Amino acid sequence: MQLGEKAEEILETLWIRTEEQGEASIPVADLEVMGKESLKELTGGGHVTVTEGRVKLTDAGRPEATSVVRRHRLAERLLADVLDAGDVLIHERACKFEHLLDRGLDESVCSLLGHPKICPHGKRIPPGACCQQEQAHVQRLVSPLAQLREAQKGKVAYIYAPESGELQKLMAMGVLPGAGITLVQRFPSYVFQIGQTQFAVDKQIADAIYVRLVEARAPAEAGPDGAAGNTWRMGRNGWHFGLGRLKERWQDKPDSRPR
Repeated sequence: MQLGEKAEEILETLWIRTEEQGEASIPVADLEVMGKESLKELTGGGHVTVTEGRVKLTDAGRPEATSVVRRHRLAERLLADVLDAGDVLIHERACKFEHLLDRGLDESVCSLLGHPKICPHGKRIPPGACCQQEQAHVQRLVSPLAQLREAQKGKVAYIYAPESGELQKLMAMGVLPGAGITLVQRFPSYVFQIGQTQFAVDKQIADAIYVRLVEARAPAEAGPDGAAGNTWRMGRNGWHFGLGRLKERWQDKPDSRPR
């Protein structure tokens, strides 16, 4: 059964506060402001339980809540890295966009973005089946530097470096979002160029640099049915991959999340 948007937002709030913030359950009053009927919808569907005025995710509801959070954070990544949305409103825009990422489409978007680990705000993106298989039938627009071809160019999209020392090292090299970058060689170490300077790093560091590709003309991979995978092309108005209608729907869609 398809859940309503407000019900999905309640699941998202529950997941964040229990899985990331460590709360065992949430007061009913905190969630009723998002819609009493939506809370009843989740209770009736077995997604949550309400005991002594507190709401808790069930074993059946947790995967659904994880999926909602995953789609929201992938939407933020998509808006930031592909659609160039402004940073200030990216969360609110993603709130609208996440409901348009149907099951299956989110896997394609994740593969396209190189299976990102974090959203633009540095929060973990729950992995999907595509992340575990590391198989993409969609040509990527964002990819770890280590997976680029020699002489392939791009711009730094973001850095995923859990260790602060690695992050500081990369920033000292000039590896900052928006900087132009070229992979010079892959062996015996990864050598990349930013500006007029070249740097040699190991695979761990090269995997931490996510690059928005300048050109995406590599042959599309064949899908499981033998057909060529979806491809992206650069036009006068930006990248084209059937996202135009999604973008229009997202822009026209009112934000239902309480402020």
